[in-house]
Amino acid sequence: MTDAAPSASSPDQSIAEAVTGGMPAAVADLGALVRIPSVSWPAFDPAFVAQSADAVAELLRGTGVFDRVEVTRAQKAGFPEGELGHPAVLATRAARNGKPTVLLYAHHDVQPPGDEASWQTKPFEPTVVGDRLYGRGAADDKAGVVSHVAAIRALAETTAAAGEELELGLAVFIEGEEEHGSHSFVNFLEDNRDALAADVIIVADSDNWDTETPNLTVALRGACAFNLTVSTLGHASHSGMWGGAAPDAMLATIKLLSTLWDENGSVAVPGLTSHEAETPAFEEAELAASVAFVDGVRAIGSGSVLSRLWFQPSITVTGIDAPSIANASNTLVPKVTVRISMRVAPGQTSAEARDALVRHLEASAPFGASLEFHDFEGGDPFLVDTSGWAVEAVKQAMADAWGKAPVEAGIGGSIPFIADLVRVFPEAQILVTGVEDPDTRAHSPNESLHLGVFKRAILSEALLLSRLNQRS
Repeated sequence: MTDAAPSASSPDQSIAEAVTGGMPAAVADLGALVRIPSVSWPAFDPAFVAQSADAVAELLRGTGVFDRVEVTRAQKAGFPEGELGHPAVLATRAARNGKPTVLLYAHHDVQPPGDEASWQTKPFEPTVVGDRLYGRGAADDKAGVVSHVAAIRALAETTAAAGEELELGLAVFIEGEEEHGSHSFVNFLEDNRDALAADVIIVADSDNWDTETPNLTVALRGACAFNLTVSTLGHASHSGMWGGAAPDAMLATIKLLSTLWDENGSVAVPGLTSHEAETPAFEEAELAASVAFVDGVRAIGSGSVLSRLWFQPSITVTGIDAPSIANASNTLVPKVTVRISMRVAPGQTSAEARDALVRHLEASAPFGASLEFHDFEGGDPFLVDTSGWAVEAVKQAMADAWGKAPVEAGIGGSIPFIADLVRVFPEAQILVTGVEDPDTRAHSPNESLHLGVFKRAILSEALLLSRLNQRS
């Protein structure tokens, strides 16, 4: 697709030219960030997350527009006193002459690479293949970080060239632990409430409808996850001698987990709710192609495909601790631990959904099995108020940058901290944008960024910031 030139005035055309001229630098900056393996999970070296934060801070300082840029940390919520989260970057400039203030959010930490044998390129070596840049974090969410930087550069360049003042207030918050629970997020907001206060908040951590159609995310499912340990025996016992009479934990776990879904694969837990809303057309064949169904596999659930992904709850068992096949002796397993991940439909809090699921599991435990719940995490769903002026402004900027009107879409994944933004800054208008597309494979091997999408995402944000700089 040929990028559409902005349809309006000379300032828009100047922004478009600045974004185009800045693309080589933006891609190079993104590649440099991808080379830093800033995995925020506990088993990985935190020094790389600190290195990544320092690199992001330098990019923001290099724009020349901020009054203050610092790398800082906050106390983890619910952790022992003094245990700090990973380094985040905070940059601020005060608004001038009554202009609005915009808070730009992204995160610089990444998921683990997983099995490197499954990658077609090295996960931390940015590699361009065709129109895509491959690498862990190339899209999620280091491209979000650089899209903010590049949009600010274009704004600063064009205002200076026109002999005008940059009067827009800006705050940039680049988090360092989004991929591992955002444990210090709430305290970071509280510690920096005044610095982060804004009229508009742009969260650049979502996706687009396809590589030629922008997406404004207006609904997010919430999340709840926890570990469940199922115990039936005090110790392992010979399966030949005692099997058939003594209930082993694997049997109990399998029977218990099977109660979570009905025969069609829909969630079957009393007390979980769905949200009613219309969805765009999206056929099961498109679903099958998007997630690579194996031949013969069919979709689960009921209702429109997108209602299942956006507006209904889902439950997934994401991990099992049990003897491996290599260690599979002929014994009855005394206990099994599973990780249960639930997505919560808009309209229900994560706590309400968690309690409903725990009640169901406790009531359904077979053979009197003992259940232990631990390591809870959660975040509430989110519905955007689409009546605000900022929604119209960003939709127009997207349409001008992409040459196509954006889709208002939900997303099956979760960004739990948005509920915290709503709580701390209730008057702010929150816009959820992003640089991903259906082929991005975020969190998976072969994560990649479509470079055309990257450019149009930068242009959308730069146009929006430029227009807000003119707004009273």
